[in-house]
Amino acid sequence: MAEAETADVDRARGPGRVVVVIPTYDEAANLAWIVGRLRRAQPGVDVLVVDDNSPDGTGDIADALAAEDAQVHVLHRTGKGGLGAAYLAGFAWALAAGYDVVGEMDADGSHQPEQLHRLLDAVRSADLVIGSRWVPGGSVVNWPRRREVLSRGGNLYVRLLLGIDVHDATAGYRVFRREALEKIDLASVRSTGYVFQTDLVTRCLRAGMVVREVPIEFIERVRGESKMSRQVALESLERITLWGLRERWEQAQARRRNRR
Repeated sequence: MAEAETADVDRARGPGRVVVVIPTYDEAANLAWIVGRLRRAQPGVDVLVVDDNSPDGTGDIADALAAEDAQVHVLHRTGKGGLGAAYLAGFAWALAAGYDVVGEMDADGSHQPEQLHRLLDAVRSADLVIGSRWVPGGSVVNWPRRREVLSRGGNLYVRLLLGIDVHDATAGYRVFRREALEKIDLASVRSTGYVFQTDLVTRCLRAGMVVREVPIEFIERVRGESKMSRQVALESLERITLWGLRERWEQAQARRRNRR
């Protein structure tokens, strides 16, 4: 059987070994709650908590959960290094441990574990699946109108500037096949903040991989403080603008060389 046909058969059988990476910083009020929901919703899925030395004791809670459940693992980092850096550490751990599919999920309950099956079903025919707020069937709960406008507008800006056909490139509920993470060269990723999400989906598309979006209901956190701020959002847009302008410049230079 050809290699491509073998891969198709493997995908039809199921996603294989799955781990969901949950980065945490000061999520003591939410961690046990969200991990419990995830383990009930998907008993076959493992969990990796990546804690950035939370001062509120989140890391200790994670250790207690892992001591009670062999499918819960903990990776402790020495300090708060940003969302992207935490995910990169988690991805490296998951790949070394031999997982076939690696997921991302927030610890605050905004991503519902009960909807993870939608992403896992879709990853049978994709390299990256995004739980999207902005495709038909997707929605947000408890968001002020201005925040929805900002998110929709930011994602439209990303689509137009980077030339990618993804409606929710900033979304953090997603699953990757291990082959996708291996192909995009994680060692070269320098994004550490929320722009990390856009960075990775763009890399997947540029590498010719299949990216799918499935609708989810996103629920604003009800406990703890959000890590997203106006400053973080503006910083992400600035980075995306620089990428887009650089790419347009490189494309123009390539066209000039081809005309010579």
